[in-house]
Amino acid sequence: MNIIHPLTTLLLNPAVPDEKSLKTLERGWHNELIDFAQHELPTLLFILIGAFILLRVVDFFVHRLRRLADRHALNNASRASQLRTVASIIRATSFAVIGFIVLLHILSVFNINLTPLLASAGVVGVGIGLGAQSLFKDVLNGIFILVENQYNVGENVKIASLSGTVEDLTLRCTTLRDGDGTLYIIPNSQVATVANLSRDFSVGTLNISVDASADPDKVLRVLRSVATGLCGEPTFKAVIISGPDIPGIDKITGREVTYPVNIRVRVNQKDGVLRELRRRVIQAFEQESIPLGIDPANLFVAKAADPTAPPKPPTIGA
Repeated sequence: MNIIHPLTTLLLNPAVPDEKSLKTLERGWHNELIDFAQHELPTLLFILIGAFILLRVVDFFVHRLRRLADRHALNNASRASQLRTVASIIRATSFAVIGFIVLLHILSVFNINLTPLLASAGVVGVGIGLGAQSLFKDVLNGIFILVENQYNVGENVKIASLSGTVEDLTLRCTTLRDGDGTLYIIPNSQVATVANLSRDFSVGTLNISVDASADPDKVLRVLRSVATGLCGEPTFKAVIISGPDIPGIDKITGREVTYPVNIRVRVNQKDGVLRELRRRVIQAFEQESIPLGIDPANLFVAKAADPTAPPKPPTIGA
């Protein structure tokens, strides 16, 4: 039995009275709306509610991982960074997969044939694949970054000639934030060499320049006393891992003598230690009358005046 759509009847029979045609068309749309509300709408609502529940479940586990990372932040910073990285990867990947599945089900609910769409997508995908080799490299390199644990979220790194703190890490790109607040988004395919500044420990190095007239033994004694006193302070005792290392004279440039001071500290904690060390070194040098060095590039030699030369006439101002 063939059922002719009301709109088709209206077009084929223009002689039908307008009121009857409109009623027939309205009845057809009404029947289609009722059929949609009875069959397709519940399926659509079930898909959307299911997707919403899945997204909430993913958010729940992501928040749990981040809270767990916060609890490990003080005792095990590396473990905390790994947990934050895993949370970011799970969230980004899950949202993408759930969104793609929901899109396919919505298209099927509206009776859109996916066969030609998938066939067209396959043809287009071949062309896109030829031009998206860098995207594949990004994902592949991102997998190696995670598997090899090269760096994690929250660590200070230097990659692609850029330095900063890793704010986000996905399979495609890495997000860095530098000290000025600038945000860098780096594709993982450009990560060729990684300098991780937050792994295990950091070494704070302070190169102190002293004038050559100062006694080296006295300078070394003062530096060791100041650095040892800093390491014994309650404020810095939990930050400093080992005692100071002062090997001696590192470099002589003209009248400038360089004495390095090395202190091993916990990750991302060397800046505060070095600031306090500089302050104490200046105070100690002032008390011991030890002159600081002067860069030879800033020195100049003034030529002595010739006593036999006639005096210059006075300059009369305008």
